[in-house]
Amino acid sequence: MRVAIQTQGSRGDVQPYVALACGLLSAGHDVQLAAPEAFSGFVRSHGVSFAPLPGDMLALIDTPEGKAAIAGGRGFSAGLKLLHRIRPLMRHLLDREWDVVRSFAPDLILHHPKSLASPHLAERLSIPAILASPLPGFTPTTAFPSPLLPVRSLGPLNRLSHRLAIQAGAMLFGKTIRAWRRGTLALPSSPAGREPSAGTLYAYSRHLLPVPRDWGDDVLVCGNWFLDGGDWQPPLALRQFLAAGEPPIHVGFGSMPGLDPERLTAMVVEALAKVGRRGLLATGGGALEAGEAAPHVHLIDDAPHDRLFAHVAASLHHGGAGTTAASLRAGLPTIICPFFGDQPFWARRVVTLGVGPPSLDRRSLSVAALASAFAATADADMRRRAALLGEAIRGDRGVADAIAFITARTALWHACRA
Repeated sequence: MRVAIQTQGSRGDVQPYVALACGLLSAGHDVQLAAPEAFSGFVRSHGVSFAPLPGDMLALIDTPEGKAAIAGGRGFSAGLKLLHRIRPLMRHLLDREWDVVRSFAPDLILHHPKSLASPHLAERLSIPAILASPLPGFTPTTAFPSPLLPVRSLGPLNRLSHRLAIQAGAMLFGKTIRAWRRGTLALPSSPAGREPSAGTLYAYSRHLLPVPRDWGDDVLVCGNWFLDGGDWQPPLALRQFLAAGEPPIHVGFGSMPGLDPERLTAMVVEALAKVGRRGLLATGGGALEAGEAAPHVHLIDDAPHDRLFAHVAASLHHGGAGTTAASLRAGLPTIICPFFGDQPFWARRVVTLGVGPPSLDRRSLSVAALASAFAATADADMRRRAALLGEAIRGDRGVADAIAFITARTALWHACRA
């Protein structure tokens, strides 16, 4: 089977799909992965055929409007400005997605929710499409609200919040999509007849978030698609630091905006010293920076989480779906300081399961708050719960179960149309 994987976004929106693509290739399928052009080398380094998509919208995140929209404060007005700049880029992206899919001639399109083109492309080619997401929120349920909302529950409105999330792309870019359907795909302005959807895959662990009872068999929570670090080994300086004392606490925020890297790094270093803990600070994304050396702290640029987390005692990070899954898979007590999107959702799950202390508020972050969170990770009951959760997550068969679902649902889709 020829599978076109379409995704948009940052590294966290691309890496899981590389893992899935590698699994599909090993199972004998032909795969093409389309993603922003910046990820060409990363994707191809894993032996996956790559189709570049425009990176204009990804670049907008680094503009003042993009950073303000993510950081909050002037976030709403900045978000409107950002949307105003995104809309003209959407038609170019839609056209490019059509070009790469048409040239590959797939039997199936598997897509990230951010790939707004994919369901329409599947309709045009009369092939099935499977939505594949690293977070829930695209299948209505009464169990919880959309993870994109900063609330624990909306009660009877939970299901409605998911429907609104599902329709968000059409509401924001509907005019552009309708014109593109008519002009480029030669389709009616709005979909008609049978939908191309063959099912929905969620690449997170049911041990982190139970499967809602009101989801059908067209939905599978299969577990994460982890892309492990292969033969990576800690550099000499890191090995020496690890051997010199107790396992450190990992701290990393990637490229999260809205922070003063120098101030944040100083607070982390002081908080660690205050509670007598060692720290491993990941400076790769720019949210933390290399300052004056401290004997209880070691700085690293980047490292694969699956290999690095085997050497640490706990982790503090921003709560992205992938990083959260990686720290919990390693059985680590996890501290989350969320910024935006689904990060507060995962922070709430960590606290609810008792595998991390209360999440930190980045707007009022202090040495005292950091020190309290670092100290809490030494709690024996928390460490036991984290270890048990890690063992359960490691038992998931994320990629294997996803491939079985893809094969079965594609066959059923064709059988229903025979």
